Amino acid sequence: MDNQPRLKKKYLETVKPYLKDRFKYKSVMQVPKIEKIKLNVGIGEAIKDSKLLDAAVQELTLISGQKPAISKAKRSVSNFKLRKGMSIGAHVTLRNTMMYEFLDRLIEISIPRIRDFQGMPTESFDGRGSYNFGIKEQTVFAEIKFDNILRSNGLNVTIVTSAKTDEEAYELLKQVGFPFRKTKTEDN
Repeated sequence: MDNQPRLKKKYLETVKPYLKDRFKYKSVMQVPKIEKIKLNVGIGEAIKDSKLLDAAVQELTLISGQKPAISKAKRSVSNFKLRKGMSIGAHVTLRNTMMYEFLDRLIEISIPRIRDFQGMPTESFDGRGSYNFGIKEQTVFAEIKFDNILRSNGLNVTIVTSAKTDEEAYELLKQVGFPFRKTKTEDN
């Protein structure tokens, strides 16, 4: 039990009791938790050059520590020369230990490396407790070597929580250490 990820230990020891108190839950089972993190990369140019998709899969493997699945086109779009079933991206779902390790690296190392970083937007919750944001370049991750990049790719990150409301999800992520942008009401 003592080889738990640092962030999971923090959640269990400080965040969970705080949230139980803050939202007056009757049971500890009601306290929201992070369920999974989904990473998604779309490579539109993979239609013309399959090496770009291979490079994106390799980079996503380095970032997440897991082998990603290939995303296929669901329908044909003639304007983009896209046929149903073509490989156009990659995605990976992280859970349990891998999820906590990734989130810890994301908060402590990768997000601070984003150029002109002002904090993550607080409007990116979906109304059901999930938080969604994009990273413009994969170079913010320490695992990626700048010299080995074929093309700069964006990355979509979805953090799925068991929270019922956006307020609960916001408080959970904030207590875990997620760097949200300061709102005008917090400045006063």
